[in-house]
Amino acid sequence: MSQPIHLSIDAMGGDQGSRLVVQATLAYLKAHSDVTVTLVGDRDIVQPLLESQNVDKALRSRVALLHAEETVDMADKASDVLRTKKTSSMWQAVNLVAEEKADACVSGGNTGAFMAIGCKLVKTFDGIRRPAICKRIPTSQGYSVLLDLGANINCSAEQLVQFAVMGAALAELGGIKAPSVALLNIGTERSKGGEEIQLAAQALNKRGDIKYAGFVEGHNLYSGEFNVIVCDGLIGNVALKVSEGAVNFVLSSLAQTFNRSVWHSLIGWLAKPVLRNWRRLFTTSRYNGAALLGLRRTLVKSHGGADQLGFEQALDTAVQQVRQRIPQRIESSLSEKVSHN
Repeated sequence: MSQPIHLSIDAMGGDQGSRLVVQATLAYLKAHSDVTVTLVGDRDIVQPLLESQNVDKALRSRVALLHAEETVDMADKASDVLRTKKTSSMWQAVNLVAEEKADACVSGGNTGAFMAIGCKLVKTFDGIRRPAICKRIPTSQGYSVLLDLGANINCSAEQLVQFAVMGAALAELGGIKAPSVALLNIGTERSKGGEEIQLAAQALNKRGDIKYAGFVEGHNLYSGEFNVIVCDGLIGNVALKVSEGAVNFVLSSLAQTFNRSVWHSLIGWLAKPVLRNWRRLFTTSRYNGAALLGLRRTLVKSHGGADQLGFEQALDTAVQQVRQRIPQRIESSLSEKVSHN
């Protein structure tokens, strides 16, 4: 059996509320007997939700509840949270990881606050100013690593270079030798883009430890031509959510088309096996859960609007990060790169 893993979960974060968090957590535990959790949240809300679920005593014994008096709201500023909400569910959930009482933390709450608390309590790698939200995206050739997805809105050239180095290290740990790295830009010409992305491109060109491949435009994001794609958090978050919206639009349009007539319904019935497989591969829930890359321990951000399957996927992302020792291995890889430069 695999080594047991303990997760701390912010039970108050996310648009869907604590009910979804509890349901997703219990469903995940049913399928993974080597995982235990601590749900952090308001006892008066979370305890009844736990008791309402039809689970056996053995599974229930793998769920601890830590009471938190406060909740971090989506509108809260990160700086205010650091000053005034140290008893919040998010703070306490992250603190369990910082104190090594949990192996990883998952939250669907306020992204800026989550990152700020992580930097405060868990700390970043030496030489890394700020973490980046990083996740794998499906491509025509497998997957690519995309970062940042919303943790840092305005990035300096230095930060973009740091993201590139960390993304390349993550891709290498995934078995890709000498991963190609590209900067997401408004054009592929060398003259395109603002000052920071131009400076980042110049810096990456000079590095001997990075296979820098130039700029990539949005329409090639899923081509698989590049292993690592780097951008600031504003561009990355917009690109990701536009992609999610496009997938949902295509699925909705297909459903409407197949319901227009008996003939269309027949075509839809014949195409159902192919469409079912396509939906399974590209449903956004399947790719939920993005790690804060650059922190010394594993913190995973779930999409605030994730459904139950999506939140379960975020939990699995955290488990896999811990099981593969991703933060520790990336830190070691970064140390080697620094010593060789």
